[in-house]
Amino acid sequence: MAERTILPFGEAVLRKVAKPVTRFDERTWRLLDDMADTLQADEGRAGLAAPQIGILRRAIVMVSEDGILELINPEILEMSGEQVGPEACLSFLGYAGIVKRAKYVKIKTQDRNGKEHILEGKGHLARCIQHEIDHLNGILFIDHVKEDHLYHQRTKKTISLLDVIRLSNSQT
Repeated sequence: MAERTILPFGEAVLRKVAKPVTRFDERTWRLLDDMADTLQADEGRAGLAAPQIGILRRAIVMVSEDGILELINPEILEMSGEQVGPEACLSFLGYAGIVKRAKYVKIKTQDRNGKEHILEGKGHLARCIQHEIDHLNGILFIDHVKEDHLYHQRTKKTISLLDVIRLSNSQT
């Protein structure tokens, strides 16, 4: 197990669609373990998708009430309701924007052994699931921000959303 480097906005891999995980073996388990180590390396991290560490596979790790949640090949089955609130990303550390997401999601996913599960999430968990699945599809949270700026989470200083979008597309 090892902590991996989280890629910043501007890396081309973050705008690509990840491929399904087809092998549930030691290599996949090592990837999930490394992702969990990376996620837990700092306080306050909520989720991490494999493309954020340069791996184009449909794998996610998230913090939940019960510990680390692993999602492999997740598919959204249902979404309902609406929540609007701040959202941030480990690939653009320190900045957030206001994003509208579904308040509830129901997904089909696989575990590290390939077994299928149905999972439901509400509120923060639903937001996190949608954010991380977007990463698997080359979509970043900035693509959902409705205002013309992001703000620094500590200083509240704003930066242009258009400049960040340009940065995120710079190597695609």
